[in-house]
Amino acid sequence: MKQHIKEIQEANKRIGYFCRKTPLIYSTTFSNMVNNEVYLKLENFQKTGSFKIRGAMNKILQLNKDEVKNGIITASAGNHGQAVALAAKLQGYNCNVVVPVNTPLNKIMAIESYGAKIITAGITYDEAFNHAMQIKEENNLTFIQAYNDFDIIYGQGTIGLEILEQMPKTDIVVVPVGGGGLISGIAAYCKGINPDIKIIGVQSESFNSMYHSFEKHKLIHLEPNGLTIADGIAVKKPGNLTFNIIKENVDKIVQVNDDQIANAILMLMERAKIVVEGAGAVGLAAILYNKYFKAIKNKKIAVIISGGNIDVNLLNRIIIRGLKESGRLLKFSTKLLDIPGSLLKLLEIIKNNNANIISINHNRNKLDVPFKEAEVEIEIETRNSSHIKNILKSLKKYNTKILE
Repeated sequence: MKQHIKEIQEANKRIGYFCRKTPLIYSTTFSNMVNNEVYLKLENFQKTGSFKIRGAMNKILQLNKDEVKNGIITASAGNHGQAVALAAKLQGYNCNVVVPVNTPLNKIMAIESYGAKIITAGITYDEAFNHAMQIKEENNLTFIQAYNDFDIIYGQGTIGLEILEQMPKTDIVVVPVGGGGLISGIAAYCKGINPDIKIIGVQSESFNSMYHSFEKHKLIHLEPNGLTIADGIAVKKPGNLTFNIIKENVDKIVQVNDDQIANAILMLMERAKIVVEGAGAVGLAAILYNKYFKAIKNKKIAVIISGGNIDVNLLNRIIIRGLKESGRLLKFSTKLLDIPGSLLKLLEIIKNNNANIISINHNRNKLDVPFKEAEVEIEIETRNSSHIKNILKSLKKYNTKILE
């Protein structure tokens, strides 16, 4: 443990010129919501928009001339690739980044802006990793791991060092988990300094190999349960180095789903005025949905907001999902008699329930709509889930059908 602390302290000195010390800000809104003191560690303000530059910089600064003479290569879902590309550019090294085909365009453009060559392969990070390893062997390149490397882990661990400098009496640190590089570094440092600190990891329900590995006390590789908006932590195979640190230093790993993540993204935009990607919001989602935190009160909780590189096209969809999850958006359909005044009566009910109409689609021509009737689809803005229940109760005689 002491060796981990020393290495992280050395990493902090090594990368200090290249990386920002990010803010740790108190959130009155989220603190009041969960009866704890909630602080946001804003790694979305870090260079390249995520924490990844810390580990990449720490690794690349230690490479020798023989290791970089043919160039370097990495695999990434986006953020690690940006970090490696920038670190390589700062040192004058040739860089190749292999990304899955569904990597957000904004992350691909950012990687290319740092001078790296983009190679697309596979649907998941793991498939991109396998392709990158093949290219590495064929061209004698140096591969930069995304998480399963002590130099990477120690670089990410500098976040823990900063948190304890900024808030020495931290009680709990909540950390996103993919392959485990971020949480293992933070846990190694924080637990080494203060064994009483609780380290809580958060995974997406769709990519939860580390969660099950932690629960079963052995490393498990699972196929994903589907896709996730938290692409930054969409990793099937956790690292063995990271897992060994995690099983000794992490107190609990919990899971959140995409609707919960979307709502957390929306709330961070509205209440904290910051834009965060899916992986960056999972820690707050875990707190808001009482994953482990239900019985915890009056503690100082540092939540790692790990990145802000969200695709703007996805952001619009996330906002809609977040509004629905929080009970602030309702879309429904019903059939009305196609006579004057029918729609007006329906709209009067909505008006009397103080809901705001966003859109109306009135259709007489669908094959499943009887003659002399019309189908109406209405989208309304609501206050919360209770408000929706009251509106649906008032609309009971209309046999409304809630639409996705």
